[in-house]
Amino acid sequence: MKAATVLTVLVSGSLVVVLLTFRTAPLPEGAPFIGDLPVASPPAGLAAFRLPTGVLPRSAGFAYRGGSFADKRAFAVTSVLVKHPRGDLLIDTGFGRSIAAQFANMPALFRALTRYEFSASAADLLERAHYDRAKLRGIILTHAHWDHASGLTDFPGTPVLVTGAERAFVKTGGASTELARSIPNVRYEEYRFESGSYLGFARSHDVYGDGSIVIVPTPGHTPGSVIVFLTLPGDLRFAFVGDLVWQLEGLRLREERPWLMRLMVDLDADGVRTNLQHMARVAARFPELVIVPAHDQRGFARLPLLSPR
Repeated sequence: MKAATVLTVLVSGSLVVVLLTFRTAPLPEGAPFIGDLPVASPPAGLAAFRLPTGVLPRSAGFAYRGGSFADKRAFAVTSVLVKHPRGDLLIDTGFGRSIAAQFANMPALFRALTRYEFSASAADLLERAHYDRAKLRGIILTHAHWDHASGLTDFPGTPVLVTGAERAFVKTGGASTELARSIPNVRYEEYRFESGSYLGFARSHDVYGDGSIVIVPTPGHTPGSVIVFLTLPGDLRFAFVGDLVWQLEGLRLREERPWLMRLMVDLDADGVRTNLQHMARVAARFPELVIVPAHDQRGFARLPLLSPR
């Protein structure tokens, strides 16, 4: 067999193997989660609003195993404003005002493979709603990748709340945290998981001590990735799961990202898998819990837009 033919066979075989990793392959369900929803005492006036900053045009086939490449979706890039009487918080920033310049400095291969559509920065949306920036206590990053941290440039001096692991990752994460690393004079504030178990996650951090905003560690996608649980008055509960999954089907069907996507974006695929399986069990136990993957518009749709009232 000629060398060219052998090479063709090898390449074709490798392509087939890669394509097989996009097929449906649900993770094991495991034992059901046993337990109750944690007690929370959200103060009167606590509210949350979505700040859509743009989208990433993609398909379901790249988001979770078994997804269709014909299922075109606009992946959300959205920040969330949480108004709390003791100080407001942003969950992620989405695209900032400088996204075009930031994107131009990303690696050439990344730019070739990535499309984004910018609508308005979180800072612009706050200004349009006549929001008083003096009320902003800080910014919680679910993790420090470009589409979550771009808007940090628009909030100079505002504390950025991260775990120690994620702050170290910003310094050493190479191209994946180049954007966050390039933003000067970010005022990072590290928090610890000083409290015990929360919905089966071994440790937790109760931001205000009232159970309304609780953060748990979910390392894998990045070393300091987290889930932010929010309880609003009336016991309406949200779980902002960051990039644990990109679309809701990832949790509903227990389908992880295809192998090629995991290779490109997940630092520890086993860690992602473990946390995905556990969060899927929690979601099955509490169907009233609104799951909000960072790039799924369906979860954010349960939150109102911020209006100038």
